[in-house]
Amino acid sequence: MPTLVTGAAGFIGFHVARALCRRGEIVVGLDNLNDYYDPELKRARLASLAAEPGFHFFRMELADREAVEQLFEAWQPERVIHLAAQAGVRYSLENPHAYMESNMVGFLNILEGCRVQRVKHLVYASSSSIYGGNVRTPFSENDRADHPLNLYAATKRANELMAHAYSHLYDLPTTGLRFFTVYGPWGRPDMALFTFTRKILAGEPIDVFNYGQHRRDFTYIEDIVEGVLKTYDRLPVANDAWYELAAAGETPAASSSAPWSVYNIGNQTPVELIRYIRVLESCLGRAAQIRLLPRQPGDALDTHADVTALQQAVGYCPGTTIEEGVARFVEWYNEYYQVAKQEPILGSEGVLAVVSQPAT
Repeated sequence: MPTLVTGAAGFIGFHVARALCRRGEIVVGLDNLNDYYDPELKRARLASLAAEPGFHFFRMELADREAVEQLFEAWQPERVIHLAAQAGVRYSLENPHAYMESNMVGFLNILEGCRVQRVKHLVYASSSSIYGGNVRTPFSENDRADHPLNLYAATKRANELMAHAYSHLYDLPTTGLRFFTVYGPWGRPDMALFTFTRKILAGEPIDVFNYGQHRRDFTYIEDIVEGVLKTYDRLPVANDAWYELAAAGETPAASSSAPWSVYNIGNQTPVELIRYIRVLESCLGRAAQIRLLPRQPGDALDTHADVTALQQAVGYCPGTTIEEGVARFVEWYNEYYQVAKQEPILGSEGVLAVVSQPAT
């Protein structure tokens, strides 16, 4: 029986689909190939997947209810890994309707397809952004997540609640994964590492918000794939003690009386953005010219994943340092974009040339 992977031309979807194919599974990939970022990169990912045995691709809009219904009926997937979504925090301020169409209507169509075809397990992408205004770190799945700072985060939190309703009503096993700042080869051009690399190599200044002081739990793509596949292989089960715990006022937010669960999936080692840039400079052999700017609307201050629950559930163990991960990304970037090898050029202090710093 095949596995449906939505967002198969996307960053995480591409890596997950490839990993499934390489362990001998039939994968039905779905993506709309929109132009939120360079469609050529998405097509290149698909070209790579086309060489994998057992991979089948369909271009489709998640919000197209009839098309999604027909796909489920034709292929009858046994499991679904739902990674498609309109991504990006800042873009949600510019085009909120795109997030409602893809992340809300699209997710409902996936849930309905899973219900009708009695899918054995739905694994779907949530996000660390659901923690929003929370200031206590590390973030735990048992923390409340009621104060999103942008519409993207709100749609991801809504997806978790929608999944719970379907798990409760229809006994549909669902697992949400709260991804923490994923990076690595074949990454998204709208994310910091990709943008910084392009601009540093071009000799252009980079914009560093919150004056570079915020921290992110940067998580390498191979560690993410490990967590996704281990979760995919383990069906969530209902917590039989949930009502008893609820009566005692001790209800764990990350479990349920239904076969529903959510997990953080991160590196559990937050890194200050300035250090991240220093590592990138070292890998590129180039000093960055940076513009230190105030914090942007919708941005969280810090992210830090508590991954204890995922470790206990499936043995998840992220092991890639940012030095290793950034180096692998730079190697891929240079090969993919055919960047000519250059002699290292660093500033007099080794790294980091600040070109402007607005007053706070």
